[in-house]
Amino acid sequence: MRRRLSLILLAAALLVLAALAFWPQGDLAVARLFWSGGKFVGRGPTAETIRMIAWYLPFVILAIFALAWGLGRLGVVTPRYTPPGRSVVFLALTMALGPGLVVNSVLKERSHRPRPVQTQEFGGPWSFKPFYRFDGQCQRNCSFVSGETASAFWMVAPASLAPAPWRPAAMAGALAFGVGVGALRMAFGGHYLSDVIGAALIALIIVALTRRILLGRLR
Repeated sequence: MRRRLSLILLAAALLVLAALAFWPQGDLAVARLFWSGGKFVGRGPTAETIRMIAWYLPFVILAIFALAWGLGRLGVVTPRYTPPGRSVVFLALTMALGPGLVVNSVLKERSHRPRPVQTQEFGGPWSFKPFYRFDGQCQRNCSFVSGETASAFWMVAPASLAPAPWRPAAMAGALAFGVGVGALRMAFGGHYLSDVIGAALIALIIVALTRRILLGRLR
């Protein structure tokens, strides 16, 4: 059942991304839902604080796992509370490959896609570009894909290490966290829907494949 649900969600995300490829104006239509009174509705001190907490949380979780492993190796923490070294490698590797390499080092630096706040439709100076066009005017740290969303969906990796009875709730919470961060980034005018979906797919696929290779299938 869990595998079937995962495949359904993956197929739905791919279908939406394909639809936005055939109808790029859909990205603008969704962005307009967050545009009111000449600005994006997410901007403000409260939302900025939530954004910063969400940005740092995945790195805090990774650091906690690494610290627990290190303390376990030193004999400070009992084996019961010490994560296996392979699990720590899995978390670090998926963070480095997904949000780190593929998203921030490759796509965001080479897509040249202007963010919503940078496009003429929302008061910016540059032309809107579909996600598959890499000929925009943005030069670095561009819109496609969303780095913060990729890091948020990476939270599925530590959630997959939760004890079996708690794992479904942990993974559902991680997915909800990713959706919430993606929605917040759109509310800030920082990303389009296709940026968010692309980031989620990259993070989740890398987590799933790496987990299968290093740790085996979920049970």
